[in-house]
Amino acid sequence: MTTFILVSGLFTGTHIWQDTAARLTAAGARAHTAALTGLDGPRESRHADVDLETHIADVLAVVDAVEAGPDGKVVLVGHDYGIHPVAGAADRRPDRVARIVHLDSGLPRDGVPALAAVPDQSLRERLSAPATAGGDGHGAAVLAPPAHDEWPRWGSTDGVPAASLDRLTALAAPQPLGTLLQPLRLSGAAGTVPSTGVLCTGNGTSIELVQMLVGLGDPALRTLTDPRVTFFELPTGHWPMLSRPAELADVLLRAAAGEGHRLTPVAADEPPAHLRPFLLDVPEVPRERHGRVDLYPPAAEEPRPAVVFVHGGPVSADAVPTPRDWPGLTGYARYAAGQGAVGVLLDHRLHDLGDHDRAAADVAAAVELVRADPRVDADRIALWFFSGGGLLAADWLAAPPPWLRCLAATYPVLAPLPNWGLSGTRFHPARAVAGAGALPLVLTRVGREMPEIAATVEEFLAAARDRGAHLEVVDVPHGHHGFETVDHTDEARAAIRHAMRAVLRHAFGPAAHGHQSARRPAPDYRRE
Repeated sequence: MTTFILVSGLFTGTHIWQDTAARLTAAGARAHTAALTGLDGPRESRHADVDLETHIADVLAVVDAVEAGPDGKVVLVGHDYGIHPVAGAADRRPDRVARIVHLDSGLPRDGVPALAAVPDQSLRERLSAPATAGGDGHGAAVLAPPAHDEWPRWGSTDGVPAASLDRLTALAAPQPLGTLLQPLRLSGAAGTVPSTGVLCTGNGTSIELVQMLVGLGDPALRTLTDPRVTFFELPTGHWPMLSRPAELADVLLRAAAGEGHRLTPVAADEPPAHLRPFLLDVPEVPRERHGRVDLYPPAAEEPRPAVVFVHGGPVSADAVPTPRDWPGLTGYARYAAGQGAVGVLLDHRLHDLGDHDRAAADVAAAVELVRADPRVDADRIALWFFSGGGLLAADWLAAPPPWLRCLAATYPVLAPLPNWGLSGTRFHPARAVAGAGALPLVLTRVGREMPEIAATVEEFLAAARDRGAHLEVVDVPHGHHGFETVDHTDEARAAIRHAMRAVLRHAFGPAAHGHQSARRPAPDYRRE
């Protein structure tokens, strides 16, 4: 008989667990909910002066009071913000906790406040400002709960019945700011406890996506390949206890039994996918390094067009090598140089989901550096975005400068994923494409894309066609995300050649929008 302790997230109380707890009990388990101070109980008894330690104490009180399972331990389940008091409680009672379940939540870290996991970027910035030390900048010590139509800012409401969303709104409580601003303190003891991640794919996360991030070498994610760590997916939004209570109960029971998918560690004797060789033979063009920007200039006497390749992300600041030394990207840059254009790579600083402004500024600065180089025709620039870097294309789509001859994207993210907290920002290419006008667009789409990313591509394509955008789609039906170093097939090689020909055709050809500069002799960029 497993004993579960269920801990709710932002603005919510024990009421959200009603259906899931009933199903766990019906299956023979014990299910308890932890009432968090300020979020549960009559409104008049809610307190605004509580912090994260208060909520950790609330969870500990339940851990110490309930009847444990046969092994004398409990399973702690933290949804959303709730994983922070769960982690704190497990760190103080590791011998009482059989497993920690991260229910569509982040990875709490020592010294980091729960605010870092809040999906709304603008809110994170506002609340982390020094003026908010005593409140939210307006004298309040609580964060007001969302209105009925504001819940998607905090996570996808996919699958939540209308009546449940009404009740969620009616019972929502103000979140004490101290619970978000106080850093979590962990001794490391909780790291000995097995854990399970339950990922809600409708909120933008999947096992495949996590596996890819692990492969990029982020040290913070290495622990996820521990064999004691398992994963499950639920095809629903951020509130599975409201949208899929039966499926959630089943997953929790299986997690408690140690079931679930285990990630594949990066083999010590085999490079990760993004560090494998580029699938085309390309010339060894000398690289020039200028700060965070690398140039691969062709052998030419007159100024040539440039193609600026923008890598994806977020990529950990500790990643080695950095993206501009990844074989796939250097392969593209050398390929472009071999066809007579200046290939350009840069390391932009998209290290976290809150870094898009900084990364966008890095891309803009790189473009200006390239345009100022005398070997570059400043009126013939193409931008080529990859993966999560696709969101950085939004500025260039919304207001294309006249010298931008083409914008390309390969297996891109073209709308913010629900749990990225960017839906209200300018980084939304599927909306920005309305301003693209006659700017030529080249999109490479892979058939084996992660569903959450594929959905953003389809959203972009629908918007682009609606607006009559000048769009060319290169399909790789059997291709995976990162296919240039993964799928060494004739189909993949043909797709890269097709996309490069299309981009260089626009870069070397007459302007399709804005002013038209003087034509310069163009090489035969179609040669293989």
